Amino acid sequence: MSIQSFVKPGEFEPEALATMSEAFEAALKELDDTGQPKLVLEIIAERIIAAARMGERDPVRLRAVALRKPD
Repeated sequence: MSIQSFVKPGEFEPEALATMSEAFEAALKELDDTGQPKLVLEIIAERIIAAARMGERDPVRLRAVALRKPD
């Protein structure tokens, strides 16, 4: 599954989408995405998209945001 399926067309420039995709794939790999419920994938994507909307473009920080534990 790609993060692009969670993003509105035209919302981000191609470079941002590439960074977001890198972070999404890294987060899924860290979680071992096999068998993860779709809801988990959606939450990870939503967190990355929210951080990207705020201007974050570092894939390591985007991955960290996606995987953070609730307080």
